[in-house]
Amino acid sequence: MNRLCNSLEPRVMNDDMLKLAVGEQGPQEEAGQLAKQEGILFKDVVSLQLDFQNILRIDNLWQFENLRKLQLDNNIIERIEGLENLTQLVWLDLSFNNIEAIEGLDTLVNLEDLSLFNNRISKIDSLDALVKLQVLSLGNNQIGNMMNIIYLRRFKDLRALSLCGNPIAEAEDYKMFVWAYLPDLVYLDSRRIDDHMKGLAEVKHQFSIDELRHRERLIQAQQAEEQARQAEEHSPPPSLCPQAAFVEHLNGSFLFDSMYADDVEGSKLAALHGVGELLEAYKDKFVIICLNIFEYGLKQQEKRKVELDTFNACVQEAVQENREQGKLRIAKFEEKHLLSLNAIRDEADLASMEARIVAYSEDITELSSALMTLEMQLVEQLEETINMFERNIIDLVGLFVENVQSLMAQCRDLENHHHEKLLEIAINTLEKVVKGELDEDLPEDVRALFVDKDTIVNAVGTSHDMHLLKIDNREDELVTRVNSWCTHLVGKIHKDEIMRNRKRVKEINQYIDHMQNELDNLDSGDILD
Repeated sequence: MNRLCNSLEPRVMNDDMLKLAVGEQGPQEEAGQLAKQEGILFKDVVSLQLDFQNILRIDNLWQFENLRKLQLDNNIIERIEGLENLTQLVWLDLSFNNIEAIEGLDTLVNLEDLSLFNNRISKIDSLDALVKLQVLSLGNNQIGNMMNIIYLRRFKDLRALSLCGNPIAEAEDYKMFVWAYLPDLVYLDSRRIDDHMKGLAEVKHQFSIDELRHRERLIQAQQAEEQARQAEEHSPPPSLCPQAAFVEHLNGSFLFDSMYADDVEGSKLAALHGVGELLEAYKDKFVIICLNIFEYGLKQQEKRKVELDTFNACVQEAVQENREQGKLRIAKFEEKHLLSLNAIRDEADLASMEARIVAYSEDITELSSALMTLEMQLVEQLEETINMFERNIIDLVGLFVENVQSLMAQCRDLENHHHEKLLEIAINTLEKVVKGELDEDLPEDVRALFVDKDTIVNAVGTSHDMHLLKIDNREDELVTRVNSWCTHLVGKIHKDEIMRNRKRVKEINQYIDHMQNELDNLDSGDILD
């Protein structure tokens, strides 16, 4: 490999090499002379040829930010690196090098043509970012596992693939496998794929491909679910989020449609004369109420958010102010600290020394008392703030629940009214059926409801009960969730305050113990010495 390069010493890809290459490949004659005089900016270069240069490492290309074509074939490159800034690159040739692994291509999202022909690559991977890839040359490498072909299914624009000269190309089923598993491929190993042969390959591997497609769909569903979860995590602030406001799917006809989704009897009754207009009017009024709930929910969520933000700001301000007071107390104490210890050490008289020790110990006790007093004052202040917030948030949630229940009651009233009108139409239809006066053709399953009054009344009643259940369930879900949120929030706030207090008391005790230990460690024998 690379016989033309191996007689030379490995070269470093430095500015001098790049300037020389750009100059040689740039405009010639008069335009070229002018360019050389004025200098060529690397950022203006769109094509660069660096083949047969005995380059060992890719480096110093970061300035070529608009480069679209890069030729690095026939060198001794061992790793794909240094290409991060070449995001505009469309064509890349790294053939005839010593590359063992595909890597370093994550930013080349515009790459369409990639040649890694004649290297030492044994696995096809790390190409996920190349969503526009159309041509991939991997011939004369060390790829032996046919499963590498499966990996390439994700590249929907891939039209030309070269794998000749790899161990997998020697497999008996190689071409049929590639044709079957990469159905959008047009060229394999520089030969156009015959449509007839492609069809035969798909039939041969149909069972395995169907199973693979099923797994791919499952993976896609999982990925979509994960993306939805991530989108939810990065969703708009709670004030703009219907789910956080507990009113999701109420900004349209979702609830109304769900009432009829499993309503077999209701679907049959919709065929009766006059029911269509009745349903349309019912739906319009029902959806308006749902929209009112939705908009009201968002407004109330905004109020709850403001209340919570205000509370958090008050707590943070109180804690910060208390901390500053504590720091001030400690700073005053430490002003005397070293002086007091040094005075004790320098004291020659034992009685005087003991008196200084007692005085210093009293200072420590006084500091401890002052810091603990500040903490108790903060606890009382925060307790009052938390209790006020708890009352306010409970009142907000209670008002929200009360008004939502009132709006849901309007939905039930609409359903009851609709039920009465529907029952009236059904009874009138039954009377016409009995008298043989019905002038419309009803489907057989609908006509079966009109055998007697009990049957049709039960059918209308079953539909009605199902609708009411859907409304009740949505109301219960909303009320349960918002109450649970409120309970959890208040409980967490109380728990966080207990933890904060314990942590602060521990900090104070540790500091006081440290001061006391310094005093206790003053050995009278050492002092007298």
